[in-house]
Amino acid sequence: MTKTYNFCAGPAMLPEPVMRQAQAELIDWQGMGRSVMEISHRSKEYIALAKTAEQDLRDLMAIPDNYKVIFSQGGGRGQFAAVPMNLRQKGQRADFLLSGSWSKGAIQEAEKFLPTKVVADLEIRDGLHVVPNISPNMMSANSAYFHYCSNETVDGIEINTIPDSGDVPLVADMSSNILSQPIDVSKFGIIYAGAQKNIGPSGLAVVIVREDLLDFAMPHTPSFMHYKTMAEYDSMYNTPPTYSWYLAGLVFKWLKEQGGVSAIALENAKKAELLYRCIDNSDFYINKVHPNFRSKMNVTFHLPSPDLDAVFLQGAEQAGLTALRGHRSVGGMRASIYNAMPIAGVKTLVEYMQEFTRRNK
Repeated sequence: MTKTYNFCAGPAMLPEPVMRQAQAELIDWQGMGRSVMEISHRSKEYIALAKTAEQDLRDLMAIPDNYKVIFSQGGGRGQFAAVPMNLRQKGQRADFLLSGSWSKGAIQEAEKFLPTKVVADLEIRDGLHVVPNISPNMMSANSAYFHYCSNETVDGIEINTIPDSGDVPLVADMSSNILSQPIDVSKFGIIYAGAQKNIGPSGLAVVIVREDLLDFAMPHTPSFMHYKTMAEYDSMYNTPPTYSWYLAGLVFKWLKEQGGVSAIALENAKKAELLYRCIDNSDFYINKVHPNFRSKMNVTFHLPSPDLDAVFLQGAEQAGLTALRGHRSVGGMRASIYNAMPIAGVKTLVEYMQEFTRRNK
């Protein structure tokens, strides 16, 4: 049987050891004779699980003590609304970097709650996508926050340098590259991430918020989206997505076993370099992102003609390489190589791409 490698952008593959442990514990967790998804979130057993998961995340990301960690429902899109609602009283508008599809979505949602301004936009230089530098003088003195998306999954764009927003709170959507490389959390006001890339299954979001930003919410912010309320209730004001939280905790444990974020960053760099080298050494595949901003999580590329796309995808499926079709808005191919993707999967993809070139050039 051909080994299957799942390159889906999200919901994405989970580490195989995590899936096997979840399978083994599915109907009998900790000898309780019940699944973890069948017990009360307020039981001592589940509260211990939740506290461990939070501490493991704090350890992995070196989260300072003056930050709250919230496990929330609604995924990343839920935070598109939660961020402006929770910071609305901080200032008169929100500033944004528009770098792709997901930052655009965040802007459209924020516009429902306060005025927005795009202070910098994606540029095209010599046919390649480039992200401009951000400086404090771009911000408004009365801005509630500056928002950017650190990794645009659709477009294959990653921003590795933390923008300088000066005194304006920096907010980052890290849904698709959180835990993929070390970051300095203290430079941010809020970090949020939908789970379904590097954390766990869909439906869950993680929010890391600096404590001094907890008192600026709109009065009618729903309680389960109100950061201060959720922090005071340890993310259990309402029933949380318990199974997703459990799986996230297993992923955090797995990541620690790999050596932590610094170790996984080295593996991610190797995988990305291998795949981009294949693209760059070929006159068959095309990547449209400047090398300084190429995503290490979502590698996008186009074939010489869209007529070859269906043939490429069919052959890939037969080779056990699944979910390589690019986003419908941009076409082409997209290989998502998050933390859980082993380097063997990338090597198999490269071998297939090279063979496809020989047969179709």
